[in-house]
Amino acid sequence: MSKIRVLLADDHDLFRQGVRRLLEGVSDLEVIGEGRTGEETVRLVEDLVPDIVLLDITMPGLSGIDAARLIKTASPRTGVIMLTVHADEEFLFEAIKAGAMGYLLKDASPDDLVRAIRLIYGGEGLLAPSMAAKVMREFARTREAKELAGVLNPLTVREIEILQHVAEGLANKEIAHKLSISERTVKNHLSNIMEKLHVNSRTQAAVYALRSGLVPPPSR
Repeated sequence: MSKIRVLLADDHDLFRQGVRRLLEGVSDLEVIGEGRTGEETVRLVEDLVPDIVLLDITMPGLSGIDAARLIKTASPRTGVIMLTVHADEEFLFEAIKAGAMGYLLKDASPDDLVRAIRLIYGGEGLLAPSMAAKVMREFARTREAKELAGVLNPLTVREIEILQHVAEGLANKEIAHKLSISERTVKNHLSNIMEKLHVNSRTQAAVYALRSGLVPPPSR
């Protein structure tokens, strides 16, 4: 079985080394390089073409968000996961717009990080649950979001239901089990959702839903 090739990008040596040790203990993951700046990381992506980049937002020179844009241009198939201390929703939105498919805080558990890598490698996306809940509550409270939900909702009831679960951080397999439908059906619904919302990933679709109020805030 081929391994998921991961590139680490963070200017803090101790943190980067700790993540490397963690990932090297997982049988299906392989760390193929480390970047200390945004510019260095982009060059490494061009040379190594990793499957996944774990990218910090705050780095010397080129920021992680600007680096993400260049990475997606240089290697569209490389999945970008922001691994950051920034719990501000503004950073989240900018990261997703830049092409990030995942957004995790640095206090995430090792299991959550490994799960995120596998999900993004499989073409899915992941938001830290605390971030998704925080953003959804804030935007659902705004009058503008509720008005947008009434006039800009092109989705079916089932599609909104699936999008709600995506925003809660569930994988396609988990959504399928929860709704008693096949994983292929979930993928088909997600394709329709992305086409209707004119976005390129399930994570971007979830963020759109948060900002427009298409889905209700989570109960947790």
